Amino acid sequence: MSVAALRLIRCRRLSTTGSGARRVLPWKHMKKIAKVTSAVVLGGCVFITYEMLQLDKALTLDTQAAQQERYQSFIYLKTNPSHERESTAKEITQKTRKELHKVARKFMEISSRILLQPLDAACSEKQEHFSHLDVDPHEVALWVLLKRTRSDSQDVRLHAVQELAENHHWHDYQYQTAAQVLDQRAAVGLARTPQVDRRFFLSPPTLPDKENGVSVEDELRQLLASLPQSEVDQCVQYFTSLALRESSQSLAAQRGGLWCFGGNGLPYAQSLTSVPSEKVESFCLQALVQHSKVQSHCDHIVAHGGLQLLQRVFQLRKDSLKIQRNVVRIVGNLALNERVHQAIVQSGWVSVLAEMMQSPHVMQAAHAARALANLDRETVTEKYQDGVYILHPQARSDQPIKADVLFVHGLLGAAFKTWRQKDCDGSKEEAGSREDYTECWPQSWLAADCPNLRVLSVEYDSHLSDWRAKCPAENQRKSLASRSRELLKKLKSAGVGERPVVWVAHSMGGLLVKKMLLDAAEDPEMQGLLRNTKGIVFYSVPHRGTYMAEYSVSVRYLLFPSVEVRELCKDSPALCDLNENFLTMAREREYKVLSFAETMPTTIGPMIKLLVVPPQSADLGIGDLIQVDTDHLNICKPERKDSFLYKRSLLFIQEALHNCLSH
Repeated sequence: MSVAALRLIRCRRLSTTGSGARRVLPWKHMKKIAKVTSAVVLGGCVFITYEMLQLDKALTLDTQAAQQERYQSFIYLKTNPSHERESTAKEITQKTRKELHKVARKFMEISSRILLQPLDAACSEKQEHFSHLDVDPHEVALWVLLKRTRSDSQDVRLHAVQELAENHHWHDYQYQTAAQVLDQRAAVGLARTPQVDRRFFLSPPTLPDKENGVSVEDELRQLLASLPQSEVDQCVQYFTSLALRESSQSLAAQRGGLWCFGGNGLPYAQSLTSVPSEKVESFCLQALVQHSKVQSHCDHIVAHGGLQLLQRVFQLRKDSLKIQRNVVRIVGNLALNERVHQAIVQSGWVSVLAEMMQSPHVMQAAHAARALANLDRETVTEKYQDGVYILHPQARSDQPIKADVLFVHGLLGAAFKTWRQKDCDGSKEEAGSREDYTECWPQSWLAADCPNLRVLSVEYDSHLSDWRAKCPAENQRKSLASRSRELLKKLKSAGVGERPVVWVAHSMGGLLVKKMLLDAAEDPEMQGLLRNTKGIVFYSVPHRGTYMAEYSVSVRYLLFPSVEVRELCKDSPALCDLNENFLTMAREREYKVLSFAETMPTTIGPMIKLLVVPPQSADLGIGDLIQVDTDHLNICKPERKDSFLYKRSLLFIQEALHNCLSH
């Protein structure tokens, strides 16, 4: 153990008793007392300890409070900055100083015996080595676990983190001690532990006040302006220029869509109705999301204070779930680069992500889970690119993952909202069953019924018409071929294809799945994905096109057709080729297929009602076809966990993965 000059990390306050006397300990005199204490070196991390066992005998303090803090790692004195003067130091009696010296020496002796023991002697089952020490066994347990989190053995480290999290009897000061001692690996591991106590994490550093009254909006603009425009596509340049040129007065806040195809439609259209500055911040964050996907830009963002700025935005916009999601989305993208992990941890993001992981909002928790998984190089080998979300398991788990189930939404769909439970219609019967309502049934129901599965959901921008596209230059990237190439790269990075896979797709998402599998057949590095694909569930997938695409062409003044919609025209040559080629491959590889078809018309806008995907188009030609009394939007949204739609889907997944799940 090395002996170092003591640094005061911080002092907390206790109220005094008696006549209201206060003992003030100025900094310069604290340094004199500090000379007799030591810095305890635990695996290279220095943390400062002070004991208060007999401090109450010398100072006029609340003895009850002192007893509660008898093993505390800090000295607690009531300070009054407005009355700090040199003369107050004389009030610290010589007796008090002697007692502090005695306690410090005793602590050094005890802690050295524990911390300098070989690790095998510090294991929990060998704590008899310390039975002769005059110290609370509970203290020994904490010190031992903290030491084990830095073991050279990964198994020892993982078990130590798990034991720390499972022990719910630590005192406040012990959580604070752990928060200061834990290294990056252990802190991230605790953050990915289900329902972990958040006292394990240091709060984000206090951000200094900006000089000259620079607003968050201005800081975001400055960061964007400093980013290079090289190595970015036209959409990144578009978002950057838009964020830089739009003022808070002129920025329009329009989002969502009147039309729907396999997505959320009018009932779920959203619009930004917040203050103008928040709108500008939102546009700036969208631009930063795009930049954070460029590896060479991540170092620039971090070096120019981007992590601290994002903390400021996150704390400022506590009431905006959308802005907070975009902020964490950027952090998740940055975390794909291991060289910036230390900067992310040091800027306080672990505590923020740990709290967000426990959010009741599905999207918030999923964004935090993705960022933490990308930070966790201890147990996670995969990397989750932007738009690939883990629905289960979001935390560390002892359950071995035996297979993957991958959910792919359709046009105007989303990684979460497409797969929520069917909306309540307001009836008494429906309202009575709302206690089992879920915002995302793959995460809630499927994960509970099949805990050995990894459940993923992908998200990609999809728009029904060109003039609603988020980026004008994006139109060229909207084809199935382009989407397929982009998603295959992301799925490969996430390890999809290394274990058995079942695909679940809605609407155009089914066409995308077929295209991806055909493209994988042409890529030597993706052969594992073909071999491991065991089955596909299609929800109202227009294998032979849809009349809606033709209808939209005839009403161009309402809905100008995009590349995606043109590809969906009934009996289009592109669709016919895609279907024929996929059928050949599916038969050769004996893929299991289950298709659901809608039988009720979907209301689109105020005047149009039509059957989006007729049963004859939803019939792939192999596997089972089941017609369901519902419309296109709700075909993938079961009403309840015991409904036929969910139970039949679950049965198919279990049967397709029977061989791997049974072992």
